[in-house]
Order: sequence, then structure tokens, then C-alpha cells
Amino acid sequence: MSETRWNRSSNERSDNSEIQHRRVVIENSHGEKLVGVLHDTGSTETVVICHGFRSSKDRIPMPAIANVFEKAMISSFRFDFAGNGESQGSFEYGNYRREAEDLRSVLQHLRGENRDISAIIGHSKGGSVVLLYAAKYKDVHTVVNISGRFFLERGIEMRLGKDYLKRIKENGFIDVRKFEYRVTEESLMDRLTTNTHEACLSIHENCR
Repeated sequence: MSETRWNRSSNERSDNSEIQHRRVVIENSHGEKLVGVLHDTGSTETVVICHGFRSSKDRIPMPAIANVFEKAMISSFRFDFAGNGESQGSFEYGNYRREAEDLRSVLQHLRGENRDISAIIGHSKGGSVVLLYAAKYKDVHTVVNISGRFFLERGIEMRLGKDYLKRIKENGFIDVRKFEYRVTEESLMDRLTTNTHEACLSIHENCR
């Protein structure tokens, strides 16, 4: 793990204490370096914030969410999934379950630093990822899904165009020029076989 830290005075604290923002690098299960920012308020209670599709830890609303927790003196960690932002790896369409494993690596690291993970929060695609994580690992007590797509088969035609299944079968991939990424048949099937409803039913009943 490598780490860079800098301090920022918090206007919300009457004692003028400093909140530390630390850049933290964590290795995932594929040997890729995931880059994140720890908003350390001095509290070991920590929430983890996950970004959405083609986004990063630094784009709205991730920093805004972290700032809200700062005001409540709760620490937070926002990071880039593999292939996004500053993290290593190649961007892949789909990848929901693999991103859940990235989240697993992050939580294991933070717990190794004696941090108490009080919640995992995901926006858009990250909202689906936190549900998949909670369904598989059952070690978090609060999950927040912000605008995550529930039926993942929806919205694909809007990005890939009509007859996308036929075209991807014929060519093996579809290039999305407007957003500059490639959708392979394998990555498309990863999305289409990710069942959010099934995952929700598997989340432990004591998880909020």
C-alpha cells in the first residue's frame, strides 16, 4: 500500500481540528492497484462510497457524499474501480461481479487498518455493485443504493442501438463511439446474466 496525505481545515468543527484526506492504493484480487481517498475524521467508523458507470471517485456525487459524512464526523473512503479513474486495469462493460470483488478487497484492507465499516454506498452502477456485494458476503449492516438500475437488461438498446444482440453475435463486439469504449459479447453477457432481484433476495434480513 502506498499513501499520500494532506490536511484540510474543517469549517464545521468548533475545535478547529484538522480532517485528513489520504490517497490510498489497494491491490485487488487480480493484482491491480485501486486508488482511493480516505476522508479521515479521526473516527474509525467508515463508510465506503462506490461510483457509477464510466465515472470515478472524483466525480459528482462521490466527493459531496464524503463531505456530508465529514460534517457528521464519520470517516469515508471513495475509490476508483479497476479500469476507471486512477486505478489500474482495463475498462469493461458489465463487470458488476468483478467490481463487487474490488469492493471486497477495499473492505478487507480497511478492516485490516482496524476500521469499522458502517455502510457501503453505491451510485448508479455502484448501487447495483453494493447489492451484489451484500448478497454474497453478508458482512455489512447497511447498504445504500442510489439510483442503481434494477433490471439490467433495460437501457442497453439506448447505448448500443437496435439489434445489438444480433450485431454483437456477428462481429464479437460493438464500439460505442460517443462514449469511446468497446462492448464485447462476453462483457454484454456479464451484464445480462447479473440478476439484481435475485441478489436482493439473498441479502441478510438484518442488513438495512
